[in-house]
Amino acid sequence: QVQLVESGGGLVQAGGSLRLSCVVSGIPLSPYTMDWYRQAPGKQREAVASIRGGGRTIYADSMKGRFTISRDNGKNTVYLQMNSLKPEDMGVYYCKMFEVWGQGTQVTVSS
Repeated sequence: QVQLVESGGGLVQAGGSLRLSCVVSGIPLSPYTMDWYRQAPGKQREAVASIRGGGRTIYADSMKGRFTISRDNGKNTVYLQMNSLKPEDMGVYYCKMFEVWGQGTQVTVSS
């Protein structure tokens, strides 16, 4: 059974940074695609970034240059480094593998 557990969220001032982690259990991370999504209050869940098994990365336009997705297959963990955070980045961040979702981690950005 695949399980995903996110961590690393919190409160940060605008312009600050956070690094989110997503630990995968039940299956080796390699060579599967992992995704990060986020959901702001009152809005639909949106894709943030994706990393393929071979390491290719894809970002939503508003995150390019600020967010970096990476993976450590040895630790079965995917990361999302978020820099230059803005109030509009606030929300619950989820990782996803196949159709399995984690429980999410809250990111709050104060202006």
